[in-house]
Formats: sequence, C-alpha cells, structure tokens
Amino acid sequence: MQVETQILQWFDHFHKYPEVSWKEYETTNKLAEILDGLKVPYRRFDDVTGLLAEIGEGEEVIAVRADIDALWQEVDGEYRANHSCGHDANISMVLGALLLLKDEKLKKRIRFIFQPAEEKGNGANAMIDRGALEGVTHLFGVHLRPIEELPFGKVSPAIHHGAAMFLEGKIKGIDAHGARPQQGKNAIDVAVAIHQALKNLYFSPFEAYSAKLTKIHAGGDSANIIPGTALFSIDARAQKNEILFKMKDQIERNLHALKQLFDIEMEWEWQDITPGAEVSKEAAAIAKEGIIEAVGIENLAEEAITSGSDDFHFYTIKHPEVKAAMIGIGADLAPGLHHPKMSFNQDSLLIGAKVISKTLTKISKKD
Repeated sequence: MQVETQILQWFDHFHKYPEVSWKEYETTNKLAEILDGLKVPYRRFDDVTGLLAEIGEGEEVIAVRADIDALWQEVDGEYRANHSCGHDANISMVLGALLLLKDEKLKKRIRFIFQPAEEKGNGANAMIDRGALEGVTHLFGVHLRPIEELPFGKVSPAIHHGAAMFLEGKIKGIDAHGARPQQGKNAIDVAVAIHQALKNLYFSPFEAYSAKLTKIHAGGDSANIIPGTALFSIDARAQKNEILFKMKDQIERNLHALKQLFDIEMEWEWQDITPGAEVSKEAAAIAKEGIIEAVGIENLAEEAITSGSDDFHFYTIKHPEVKAAMIGIGADLAPGLHHPKMSFNQDSLLIGAKVISKTLTKISKKD
C-alpha cells in the first residue's frame, strides 16, 4: 500500500471516531493496533491515555509529538466530540513519518509521543511525568495552520504560539423580583462590569494581548426574576509569558474591586495556564533543512506567529535543555481552527509526513 493511501486511511478513521481529552481510549487502542501491525515497540500507561513508541538505536533520542484529543462542541445543533483543531491530521502525519522511517538505518532513537489532552492544556505534563523526554535532545511538533497564516503547500519551520490562561468564576448576589430591583444584587450587572473591565486592560501597544468573557450563565425560565447568581469564564492571551502574568494580576485586582463595588461575593479559579513558545533556533534551523529537502526551498515559509496556544511548550518550559520547534503545515484550512465545519486540503498530510521524516532524519543519521 502506498504511504499516501495509508495516511489517508488513518486520517479517515481518527476523524470518524473523535474522543475528547483524557477519554481517548479507542484512539489509543487504534494507535497500539497500528504499531503492532508495523512491529514498532511502544509503551502504554495504566492511568492515562496516549502512548510512547520508538524506532532506531543509540543513546540519544529525538522526539516528535502528536496530540490525539478532540474538542467537545456544537455541530449541526448537537454537542459532540469533533476534530476541528486538526489533531486527527497531526496523528496521521506523525504516523506517516514513522512509516517512512521505520526501515531506515538510524544512529539515534526516534521517540513518537502520542499525547492526550492538549485541549485541556495539561496532557504534555502527563507525558513528561511518564518519561516522554528521558534522553531527548531535540523535540518536534507539527500542526496544520489556518489559511490566513499559511496557504496549501507552504511549510513553516516553527510556530510561535502565544501564552494563554483560563478562569472559571461564580458571582453570588441576591435574586429579586423584576418589579423590585432595589431588593436584589443583580449578577448580570456584575458580569457586564467584568466585561467592561477586561476591555480596559492596557499594556504597551507593541505587545499582542487580549482578554474576554467567553461564558455567562445567569437566570432561569422566569423572565420576571432578576438573577443573583451567574457563572462566567475568561479567556486571556498574550504573545509573551511576561505580559500574560501582568494581565492575570490586573484581572485579579479588578475582580476584587468589583466585589467591593457591588457588595457581592465572587469566587474564581484559574483552570489552565499554557505557556508561550520557547523556540530553539537550532531546532528551527534543522526543520528548515528538512522542509527544503522534502518540498523545496520555494515552499519554505517564514516562522509563523500566532495568538493561539499549545501545551507543547510545557516540554521546553519543564526541560529547557531540550531543543524544540513545532512545524506548521499549510493546508488551506478554513473557516478556521476550532470552527465546527473546519476543513482542509488533505494532500497536506503527505507533505507533513515527508517534512517530519526528513527533519528527524537530519539528526538521527548523524554521528
């Protein structure tokens, strides 16, 4: 079977059977089944999904990571798991690279990290805790890029993701009759004030950052009850980790001030913090060579800068000695990542597999 045909078959399967973070049970089983068929050794875990596979020989290890989880979102009026972030493509490209490399004479080991729960922002840490980076000198990731960042055929040697953090909160006011608002403490008033406070965050205009409410749940079935309770979420992002933590401090101060202003109780918790990219110049240069060899210098793109985030960068935050870069694959992806109807040119899957294999070969065949 041709490599391209096999990659497309794998993609079709993973796309058809998406599973959300930490519940990628059948996805992990399918990966194990594929690796068994390829006679590639791997290691599974009793307490988390995902697995680690290896080919090659030697003391040094080069690693490549594919995230395997899907999102939970509304699609055609129904909430379900959906691979709208392209992790099904990432799995298929990395498996394709493994297929291209498995019979090569390699002087180093190549470790394939099939990681759960990227969308939760903590799957990378679980793999780190289970030895994914033991002996690793270089680490590569791969991800499809939206059309506004890269057109089909173009490949970027590194993606500079921004940093992100997410807050879940609860406003505790007092319910009141719609005719007697003075008797209550309207949670919607507080939510509106939070929204405005987020719009009034100011840092240097040379920095990229944003903070916004992404959820407000208040009230019930009765239109004549002023709700005292509301749930809310905040999504905060910045291109630099330093700016993100300054935003966090300001948001905290604003929430404390609003508690006093409205004389209500409010509780909140930062659920996830995903660091911004720490890209290795050496790893990006190696990826650049791999891209040129795989698809030609005319398809080499600049390093991509994006406001999106990825827990891939925990690998280098926790292990700064590892030289890492995430490769961006142009695929004419539209309308956008996380859009329920996201689609892309599937010819990009073979391109991605070739680029990854050439990049890994650049290191794994060197003495």
